[in-house]
Amino acid sequence: MSSPSVPPPPLTVVQPGTGDEGFLGSIGVAFKLWGSDTGGAVSVVEHPFPVGALVPPHLHTREDEYSIVTEGEIGFRSGDREVVLGSGGYITKPRGELHTMWNAGSTPARMIEIISPAGFEHCFREIAEMTAAGQPDPAAVAELAHRYGLEFGQPDWLPGVIERYGLTPPPGPE
Repeated sequence: MSSPSVPPPPLTVVQPGTGDEGFLGSIGVAFKLWGSDTGGAVSVVEHPFPVGALVPPHLHTREDEYSIVTEGEIGFRSGDREVVLGSGGYITKPRGELHTMWNAGSTPARMIEIISPAGFEHCFREIAEMTAAGQPDPAAVAELAHRYGLEFGQPDWLPGVIERYGLTPPPGPE
C-alpha cells in the first residue's frame, strides 16, 4: 500500500550572524527559527546577556523552554532550583514554573532558547518593537503578557540573587 504523498517541510537556512535582532529591556533577542519554519513545533531565539542583566521572574502557561549557554556564565532559577551554567550547559524550564535568568559572570554571555510549542517568539518581537519605540507603557506590557499567557512574579528570593551577583534590577512590573 502506498500512502498519499506528503510534501516535506520547507528547508530553512539561517547563516551565522543573521536574523532580526531586538532588545527586550534587559537582554537582547536574535530571531533564528520561527514557528512558521517548523510547522509550529518549536521556535529558536538567541539571547545576548550584558553584564549585570537580569530577566524579570516570570512563568509561561503555554510553552516549555530549553536553554543552551553558548558564551559566558548564565544563572538560572526555576522553582526552588538555582544553578549557574557555563558554555555548553543545558537547562529545561517547564511551563507553569516561575523562573528567571541572569548574567552570572563579568563578561557578556549568550544562550540559545528553544521554545515548544512555537508562538512565544511573537511576544519577543512585540516587546522588542515596544522597547525600540521607548520605555514601554506598563499597561501595554500587561496586556501583551496576558495575550501570550505570561505571568510575572516578585519572589522573596529575588533580592538575594540581585545582591549576590551585582545585578541591575529589570524594568517591568513591580
